Amino acid sequence: MNPIMNAKNFKNSFLMFTIFSATATMAQHKYFNTPPEVSPMLMQPEMTEIWEPLIKVITPAKTLGNAPSDAIILFDGKNLAQWVSQKDINKPAGWKIVDQDYMEVVPGSGAIQTKMTFGDCQLHLEWSAPDIVLDGGQARGNSGVFFQNRYELQILDSYNNRTYSNGQAGSIYKDHPPLVNVVKTPSEWNAYDVIYTAPRFKADGKIDAPARITVFLNGVLVQNNTTINGLTLYTGLHNYPASHGDDVISLQDHDSKNQFRNIWIRKL
Repeated sequence: MNPIMNAKNFKNSFLMFTIFSATATMAQHKYFNTPPEVSPMLMQPEMTEIWEPLIKVITPAKTLGNAPSDAIILFDGKNLAQWVSQKDINKPAGWKIVDQDYMEVVPGSGAIQTKMTFGDCQLHLEWSAPDIVLDGGQARGNSGVFFQNRYELQILDSYNNRTYSNGQAGSIYKDHPPLVNVVKTPSEWNAYDVIYTAPRFKADGKIDAPARITVFLNGVLVQNNTTINGLTLYTGLHNYPASHGDDVISLQDHDSKNQFRNIWIRKL
């Protein structure tokens, strides 16, 4: 082999190795783990403006508490077309409509549930306990709103009516007491405004993120982004026994002639 050519090849190889090493070294030092002391570009107001997507416009109700334009009307006093009997979902809801204004529980007829299913939602519901007080404790104006047919927001005549704290109106039943008691007299209407976030489950069916709920009762905060610890149970600790998706909203028949009106919902 020509020694002169061999020397040239060696020099070329060495040069290429040196260039490659220098390039690799520069690439390694191109990015830093800490920000520079002086920004290479001055911030401009436009850099933090979000223009897309365009925000949907809805029309608010003229009267506070009534449904906005994108709400699903579940009950407006006219009929029970959005509800069925929970005992037999092929049958209409067994409660009665009074004065084309509100519906009233028919004790013994059973719970009613929506035809539609829901997950994350905003719910508005107005309710009243029976005008005539016959009982006390849990027997007085008892009902409940069940989200996804599992997690109960308690309804109870809690006006001058002592019971266990996580069983009074505004509680997540047998789970979390309300922050305050702001229930009106039995002859007046109460209003729930609820933001509900459904639970999320892992692929294996185990809980990933529990349900959460924020509740205003008569305009006052009673549940503040509260974690729901699981399926509502009368006896035992609440838990998430199985994964599920969207499900119905149900109203409880607890042998009390509770009344309901102006129910609407928005899917979130």
